[in-house]
Amino acid sequence: MSIIKPHKLGIISGPGSEYFTGKVVKHLRRLYLERYEKLSSALAKRHGMREDEILKTVTLMDDLNNKRIPRSKCPTTFQCPDFTIKVKYTKFANGEEKAEILDAVRGLRIFIVYDVSNMEPVKVAGSDEPVSLSVNDHLMFLFTTINALQLAGAESVTLVLPTYPYSRQHKKGAREALTAAMFGHMCEMLGVERIITLDIHSREIENSFSKLHLENLHASYQVLIALRKIIDFSDPDLVVVAPDTGAISRNKFYAQALHRPLAMLYKERDYSIVSRDAKHSNIKSINLLGDVKGKTVLIADDMLATGGTMIIAMRELMNLGAKKIICMVSLPFFNAGAVEDFDMAYKEGIFYRIIGTNSVFHGRDLLDKEWYVQADITELFARVISRLHHGRSISPLLDNRKFIQILIDNTQAQAQAQAQEPKPGASASTPESK
Repeated sequence: MSIIKPHKLGIISGPGSEYFTGKVVKHLRRLYLERYEKLSSALAKRHGMREDEILKTVTLMDDLNNKRIPRSKCPTTFQCPDFTIKVKYTKFANGEEKAEILDAVRGLRIFIVYDVSNMEPVKVAGSDEPVSLSVNDHLMFLFTTINALQLAGAESVTLVLPTYPYSRQHKKGAREALTAAMFGHMCEMLGVERIITLDIHSREIENSFSKLHLENLHASYQVLIALRKIIDFSDPDLVVVAPDTGAISRNKFYAQALHRPLAMLYKERDYSIVSRDAKHSNIKSINLLGDVKGKTVLIADDMLATGGTMIIAMRELMNLGAKKIICMVSLPFFNAGAVEDFDMAYKEGIFYRIIGTNSVFHGRDLLDKEWYVQADITELFARVISRLHHGRSISPLLDNRKFIQILIDNTQAQAQAQAQEPKPGASASTPESK
């Protein structure tokens, strides 16, 4: 298999995931173009060849591996494939759904990129107007796509799901289903080889699979890049606060990376009361273990649904004297009226910014908010897809602590160097002037 022009790689977008998938494909094409330029330059020096001779050799190998006889002229520049496989999605009047693969996929390794949490209206065949799809609608489209690919002769199928469906139903408390595990079993039955997801709610879900591989990515590096544009990493008044006991390990990770103290909120709940939203919560009291007075507070969590508990936590931190609060979430669902609730909280001065990834699609009603910052994770998924397709290790992308440490150390070093530079117009002191 060519490491610079993978003929057997195919990318499919689920309905409503076209924008995310398009960015992933764009990054893939850029990665392969950059790889070819580096390889061509290295081979030219190693073998004493001109780069145009290398291009002819590469093109010859590609033509030999291609299924079709080439008819056009030999290209003068490196051509990267598009990777995109077209699919027609249909929703019938009675609610039934189907997927029809429009391009040949026999022998291809297919990656289905699908944002199953997208609640925005999408255009599908069988309806004149865009329709809103539930998570279950998306899953049925996903299952019919997988089955269609298997029947069409695809070599393998990998699911790229930025949000793992039903991830919060991962443990059984009474007579209820383990739906997170059930979804994986259904994917295994359909012949899925691997699932790539982001910050899964519980790693216990992976224990229920027998053959299927789960790659759990982390968006901490991309979130910190967005955070760097908002605050100074060298600020001594930074403190990381875990919003509850379940988020301690995540916030400890950020505290260690930033070399800053870690605090924690402990919530006492009255479970005789059903918690519905921020105004109707079962939280009786909140206690802080640590100090936030006069400090910039960073809160990290895996997902933000209705956000009621987070608003209560941020309001309590402001009452305890926090100067500024920034919340970082990997999966920003903003269900129900969460956008309006956070908009009101921002106007009250309860928080400064919310940083979320583009793992969940949102329209301009959220993206245009002054308090919302989006971190792009599409390049991360593109790199993982490329490495998996070529059988390369993805460990550096799963454990990104090394990259994060380099980012933070360089940022803090630059800030210290700028602080030590003399201001324009100020004369540097000399031994004679003292």
